[in-house]
Amino acid sequence: MHHYLISLLIFIPLLAALVALFVSAGAKHYFRYSALLVSLLQLFVVVIMLGMYTTGGGLQLVEKKNWITLSLGSWGILKAEYFIGVDGLSLPLVVLSVVVMLIATISSWTIERNVKGYFILLLILNTAIIGSFTALDFLLFYLFFEFMLLPMFFLIAIWGGARREYASIKFFLYTLLGSIFILIAMIALYISVHDPSYSGELVHSFNLINMSDPANFISNSVLDPNNPWQIGPLDARLWAFLLLFLGFAIKLPMVPLHTWLPDAHVEAPTPVSVVLAALLLKIGGYGLLRIAFPIFPDAALYFSWFIGLMGVISIIYGGMNAMASKDLKRLIAYSSVSHMGYVLLGLASFTAEGVAGAVYQMVSHGIISALLFLIAGVLYDRTHDRTINNYSGLSSRMPSYTAVVLVGFFASMGLPGFSGFIAEIMVFLGAFHSGSINGLLPEAMAVIATAGLILSAAYYLWTLQRMFFGPYNLKGNISDDAMYDLNKREYVVMVPLALAALVFGIFPQLVINFIDPFAQSFSEFVLATGKSLTLNL
Repeated sequence: MHHYLISLLIFIPLLAALVALFVSAGAKHYFRYSALLVSLLQLFVVVIMLGMYTTGGGLQLVEKKNWITLSLGSWGILKAEYFIGVDGLSLPLVVLSVVVMLIATISSWTIERNVKGYFILLLILNTAIIGSFTALDFLLFYLFFEFMLLPMFFLIAIWGGARREYASIKFFLYTLLGSIFILIAMIALYISVHDPSYSGELVHSFNLINMSDPANFISNSVLDPNNPWQIGPLDARLWAFLLLFLGFAIKLPMVPLHTWLPDAHVEAPTPVSVVLAALLLKIGGYGLLRIAFPIFPDAALYFSWFIGLMGVISIIYGGMNAMASKDLKRLIAYSSVSHMGYVLLGLASFTAEGVAGAVYQMVSHGIISALLFLIAGVLYDRTHDRTINNYSGLSSRMPSYTAVVLVGFFASMGLPGFSGFIAEIMVFLGAFHSGSINGLLPEAMAVIATAGLILSAAYYLWTLQRMFFGPYNLKGNISDDAMYDLNKREYVVMVPLALAALVFGIFPQLVINFIDPFAQSFSEFVLATGKSLTLNL
C-alpha cells in the first residue's frame, strides 16, 4: 500500500470531483462535507508518509510506471513516465498543501452561490497542486502545472469581487505566458536528452533526474553542455535557463512580473486568496529548485548575480508598495511579493544555509500568508470593506481577533520566536556568506536586502496603530453591529496557523531536519557541476 501513498494523495480529490459532478446542485451540504472528508483523508495519508520518511535519504516513496511510449522512426522513441516521489524539498510543501487545502475548505463554508461548481474546482485545484509538487517527469509536471490554471481562473472569475473578470484574465494571461516559456525550454530539453538505461536505441525522455546529469545530453544537440548552439549574444543553454527562470518567476512572483498578483488577491474570495498565496506562489520557487537550477547549473551560476539582484528589488519594491496600500488585502499581497524576494536571494547565494533558508521561507510564508488572508477575510465577511483608514480602535471590540492579527503581523515581519525570523536569518546568512564561499553575491546585496525588514516592520506596525489602537471609530458604510469577535469556524481555521508560525519559530528543527540534507546536496551539486561545465566551454 505504501507504494501508492502519493498517488492516493493526488487522485482522491479528483475522484471526489468526478463523483460530485453527478450529484444534484441543490445538495449544498454534500459538496461541503465531501470536500472536507477528502482533506481529512489526505491529512491521514500525509501523516503515514511522514512516519515512513527517513530524513537524509534523498528521493523516497517513489512510484514509476510507463505512461507514453511512441516510436518516431529515425527520430527515436518518445518516452514519458508516471514518475512521482518526495524528498526534503517536496515533502514539507506537500504537507503544507494538505493543511492549507483543509483550512481553505473549512473557510469556504460561507460560499452560497453555485456551491457545486466551487467545490469541484477546489478539488481539481487540490489534485493539480500536489501533482506539481511530486512529479519527477517534466511532461507530467507540466500537465499538473497547466491543470492549475483553469480552476484558479474560474474561482476568481465567478466568485471574485467587483473587478473579477479583469483580475482573472490578467492572472490567466500572465501565467499562460510563463507556461509558454517553460514549454519552449521543455521541448529543447526533450530533443537534447536521451535515456541512458536503453542501449542501442535513441530514447528521448522527460525524466528530470536524467536531465540533471550532463552526461545524458546528446552530442551536438541544441543544449549539449560541451558544445551548445550559439543563438545571438548567448548560447542555447543560457537562453533555455532564462525561459525557465522567467516562466517560474511569473508564478513566484518576481518584480516586475508581479502585477497580476495584487489584482488577483484583491478580487479573489478569501479561501482562494489563501490557496493562491500559500501554495501557488511556491510552485514558482519549487520549479526553480527542482527543474531550472539542477538541469542548467552552469547558467544558474552565470545569472546568480542577476537573480540575487531581482530578489533584492522584489523585497524593497514589494515593501514600499505595501506601505502605500490603502486596502488591507492589497497590503498583504504586496508583502507576499516582498517576502518571496527572500526566496530568490537565498537561492542565488548557492550556499547550504541560503538554499535551506529559501525553502524554509516558502513553508513559513505559506503558513503566515494563509493566516493573513484569513485575517483580511474576517473583516470583509462582516463589512465588505477592507479600507484600512475606515477602521480604528478595533481591539476594544474584537480582542481575540486583535490577538490573532498581532501573531500574524509579527510573524510576517520576522520577529524572533516566529517562523519568518528563522527563514530570513538563514537567507541573510547565506547571502552574506556567498561572497566568501563561492564569490557569487556581493555582501552589499545582503545589506540592502535588510531594508526589507525595516519596511515590513513599518507597514505592519502602522496598520496595527491605525486599525486596532486609539479611539474606536468606523467610517464609510460600516454598521457597528457587524463588529463582533471571532466565531467558532474562524477560530478553527486561524488558531492552528498562528500556533504553527509560533511552533516552527521556536522549534525550526522540525522542518530543517527534512530540508537540510536536500539544501546541502543541492548547493554542492549546482556549484560543482556548474563550475565543471563552465570550464568545459
